[in-house]
Amino acid sequence: MPSQQTLFQIILAVSTVLFAYSFYQRLNLISLGAAEDRSGRMRERLAAVISGVLGQRKVLNRPYGINHMVIFWSFLLLMLANLEFLVNGAFPQFGLHQLPEALHNPLRFLFDMISLVVLLALVIAAVRRTIAPPFEGARSVEAYGILGMIALLMLSYFAVHGMRQLLGLESADNWTPVSSAVGSLLAAWRPGHEQQIMGISWWIHAATLLLFLNYLPRSKHMHILTAIPNCYLQGLEQPVKLPREQFGKGVSLGAATVTDLTWKDLLDSLTCAECGRCEQVCPAATTGKSLSPRKLIHDLKQNLLAQAGQIKAGVQRLSPLVGNETSQINAAAVWDCTTCGACMAICPVFIEQMPKLVKLRRHLVQMKAEFPDELLNLFENIEGRSNPWGIAPSERTKWFTGLDVKPFEADKTEYLFYVGCAGSFDSRQKQVSVAMTKVLDAAGVSWGVLGKDEPCCGDSLRRLGNEFVFDRVAQDNVRMFKERGVTKIITSCPHCFTTLKNDYRQFGAELEVLHHSELIDRLIAQGSLKLNGGATPGRVTLHDSCYLGRHNGIYQQPRNVVKAAAGSAPVEMVRSLDESFCCGAGGGRMWMEEHDGSRINLNRIDEALRTGAETLCVACPYCMTMFEDGLKDKQVETTKVVDLAELVAARLQ
Repeated sequence: MPSQQTLFQIILAVSTVLFAYSFYQRLNLISLGAAEDRSGRMRERLAAVISGVLGQRKVLNRPYGINHMVIFWSFLLLMLANLEFLVNGAFPQFGLHQLPEALHNPLRFLFDMISLVVLLALVIAAVRRTIAPPFEGARSVEAYGILGMIALLMLSYFAVHGMRQLLGLESADNWTPVSSAVGSLLAAWRPGHEQQIMGISWWIHAATLLLFLNYLPRSKHMHILTAIPNCYLQGLEQPVKLPREQFGKGVSLGAATVTDLTWKDLLDSLTCAECGRCEQVCPAATTGKSLSPRKLIHDLKQNLLAQAGQIKAGVQRLSPLVGNETSQINAAAVWDCTTCGACMAICPVFIEQMPKLVKLRRHLVQMKAEFPDELLNLFENIEGRSNPWGIAPSERTKWFTGLDVKPFEADKTEYLFYVGCAGSFDSRQKQVSVAMTKVLDAAGVSWGVLGKDEPCCGDSLRRLGNEFVFDRVAQDNVRMFKERGVTKIITSCPHCFTTLKNDYRQFGAELEVLHHSELIDRLIAQGSLKLNGGATPGRVTLHDSCYLGRHNGIYQQPRNVVKAAAGSAPVEMVRSLDESFCCGAGGGRMWMEEHDGSRINLNRIDEALRTGAETLCVACPYCMTMFEDGLKDKQVETTKVVDLAELVAARLQ
């Protein structure tokens, strides 16, 4: 019979080969995705890894995150201890005992203490998962099994080293107090059986360690291996932009099957830790809709795993991503997304959920004409009359009837005030447009409008997946801006803002685009606006628009403006800044009804009312509509909704 050492050498070799093969199998699946360039900007990417992975930046933005950080760093430090265990088991002549005592003893103490800390963190994790699971189904056999395996590693570590000390194989000193205590307890339990206890504990530790190693690539804990590369390869642009479609005969648009997604999309699916954080902040998921960003990524992975063999075999007819089978994404969930970006902002392993949904929408809209009925009129109205309501373009000028509004002329005018469809046609938002003209004139800004020639920017088209029409709209608009000599744009709508500033770059636009909150903040700072007239608005709370905040990082400027106009900083809601909750209208949801669960806008209205503010300040026409509707539904008359421009205009001398 082979000796214990020879037996372990064989087991270790086989386990290592199996692990390498399993890991290769999973990583090889990534190559099935379409090409995408994620190279370049190495310094930024390395900095992101240091901050996001080593610093656990996103993990720590939740109270429980500190526990995960303890486990993460303990895992890294104990890798050395476990590596030494495997090497020493196969080749006893090698090990930490070869190091000088000045280094060896502190390492023994470190490993002993860290193992105890991990054990305590595991207890906290188990209690938390039992009492307050992060999502429905989190109390799974797999979850408790993983916690149990790690706990077994720690306990067997203590037992092995405690017994080794009693047998004289390690020095019995004060460097390993926990192992010494465990060894004493075991010896008292089974006196005279120290050798057998050590042998059993050693093999338990070895078997658990190798089993855990081989389980990693085939479980959600694959993220332990892929989180660092996924962080390094994250999209560095803000906001993340989808590529333009390549239109042509026989070309499939959007993502129909898993091979239509990019390799980075597939890496995302393998990296998801299923922690449930995205689900906790998703407006659709938290109000009872079909969409769960966590389940979206899980279903994508299941679809990939179920068809990997067929794809490699060259099978052409693959199961679609969207459908009703277990390995498919719920069709209704695709349309629940408000594209608020909260899922991406919170994800600790930097998964990009939202762009995948837009890719699915592109295929459903452009290739299958399968989309909610409400969107048919929207698409036709924008394509035919360049606005969502289908109102005649000549009506765009009615909002400034009686005002001294001049047309934009490149040689005379510095800024184009891009009013937008809501600012031109929506009766409530027209008041914001008028307020903005007062602010611009009071500050002496040189500005003009396009009037009836102003086109829709196409934001809703792109978010809803109608890329074909958006592509044409964007090209026409960029061409028109160049012909008119437009280089600087002001807009009151965050959706127009992000489309003109970010999306239009893909079409060759070179524009300086300012949201009105940015410009007003600048004008106040320069002393161009004097806000000492009219009555103060009282207690003000500010809602962070998703497309202004999370998508473009504009948080402080609106707060500066509120403080200048109201005389004090806004009262913050429970969720604000990058954790702000969506109004429910983004991603084209402005034009669709909510048929499932509770209404997103009412959820946010409740939060605003809890601040006790008399004024709810917004900086987006969609938010204005959703919140005014929400206050009417709740029959609240003590709180009013005003735009940032209105707040400022009311305080002008």
